[in-house]
Amino acid sequence: MIKKNGLVQVCTNFKDLNLATPKDEYVIPIADMLVDATTKHGVLNFMDGHSDYNPIFMVVEDVHKTTFKCLRTLGMYEWLVMPFGLKNAATTY
Repeated sequence: MIKKNGLVQVCTNFKDLNLATPKDEYVIPIADMLVDATTKHGVLNFMDGHSDYNPIFMVVEDVHKTTFKCLRTLGMYEWLVMPFGLKNAATTY
């Protein structure tokens, strides 16, 4: 999609891919429980989730599954890093 300022914004829909993907079964811990578990430690560190999410590289064999076509003559592209919207992205992160 081309925004009013002329920049291209990529919007991909992984609905069909997510339907064909088996769900990774992993229960994400509750944040309060994680903080409570640190009570006897001297240091508590938090991670910057925004900047760490996009550098997660995809398995080379699965890159072709994320191919998308841009409008007009911009061409076809594949995600090399894990994009938002994949079924198991949060679990992998």
